[in-house]
Order: sequence, then C-alpha cells, then structure tokens
Amino acid sequence: METNTKITQMIRALLQDEGVSLYGFADLRDLPAEQRDGFDYGISIGLALDKDVLRGIADGPTPDYHANYDRLNERLDALSLLAEKTLIEQGFKAQANTREFVGSGEVIDGTKLPHKTVATRAGLGWIGKCALLVTESFGSGIRISSILTDAPLEAADPINTSHCGNCQVCKNICPAHAISGTPWVAGLPREQFWDAKACRKTARARSIEHLREEITLCGLCILRCPWTQKALSASVPTE
Repeated sequence: METNTKITQMIRALLQDEGVSLYGFADLRDLPAEQRDGFDYGISIGLALDKDVLRGIADGPTPDYHANYDRLNERLDALSLLAEKTLIEQGFKAQANTREFVGSGEVIDGTKLPHKTVATRAGLGWIGKCALLVTESFGSGIRISSILTDAPLEAADPINTSHCGNCQVCKNICPAHAISGTPWVAGLPREQFWDAKACRKTARARSIEHLREEITLCGLCILRCPWTQKALSASVPTE
C-alpha cells in the first residue's frame, strides 16, 4: 500500500503542537491481524516523566511520582482520542488504545497488543530487561500509549533487538528479583526474562509502605537504568 504523506504530516504536526515528548509511526502488518484488530498501522506516543520527580524516588515511590504518573496517563488518553478523532475526520478508521480500552495496568495478564510493541515497531526504542520500553532520549522515564489505524502512514524501521548489551543494573537493583537479565528480542515472551507476578507483588508492597495506597508503583528500575540516568544528567535539577 502506498503511504500517505499528507495524513502523516498532519498527525506529525498535531502531535508536535500538543507537546508530545516522543512519537512514531509503525507498520504492523507483520503481526497477526487478530492481535492488531485488523489495523495495518499504529501510532506510538510518549510523554516524559518529570525529571525532578524521578530523582526523588530512590528510596521508594513518592506522592509527586504518583501524581505525575496519573497526570501523564490522563494526558495520553486525551492525546490518543484526539489523534483518533483527527484520523476519522480525514476518512480513515482509527482506534485509540486508551486505558478504558486496554486496561489500567493494574492487572498482570498483559494485553493483546501492548503499547510497547507498537513503540518498538515505530522505532522509538527497545524492551529493556525490566520489560519496560527504553528510549535513547528518555531512557525508560516515559509513559506511552498508542493508536491503531488503517491510514497508510510513513512508518519508521522497527527496532527488533535490545540495546542494553551486558548491562545488569535493573536486574541487580530490582527489589522483587523479577528480572532474569536475559536480553529482549522481538517476539520473546516476557515470561522468559521478567516475572510479572513478583514485580507486581513487591511494587504493591512498596506503594503501601511509602504511599499508604494499594497500587502497583515502584519505579526503581526506571530511575537506575543507565539510559534514564543519561537523560537525567542532561538536565540540571531545579531548586
């Protein structure tokens, strides 16, 4: 299918105007049609976590981190719906993968088409050993969402292998011992490198301890990731 430069440029301009930290377009046709609900293309969008807030979670999740996390999730839902609306108005089909559609992340069974899969297909990053998206610009200090569409967007080359190399930082600092240290490659089931149940159990315990709330929030692997640390070192903490 011939790509549509006009709609690609329109969506690109929309996301830039809305202040999206990171975005990309993915060709999903090599994935099973059922997994992508019959849509051939995807849009991945990301909003960076506040760097000062991230610096503050070394000892555990903080109220500021919780608030920033929730605020970005709400903003991502709104952005996904805006992109969906724009595509539909231009005569295309689209599906915003909001939390209402794919879940809140509080369950551990996974989703049919994770936001992370769309992001790697859009060339935004790779899956770290901690099972989070890792990007060169923000490390894993970013929240993401996705939109599916039949609009033939100008897609990026996918990233199919890890850029983590021999790094074992997240494995060594994980309080849940949920990370095996096995590097990701496209198609590798997460169970082969990350224990979702162990991660969730410990994250909830840390949230109860530090926030007095029974939610799944930790963030230590995000903070300690060398790619995140590189991003943090590029900015000076505010007073």
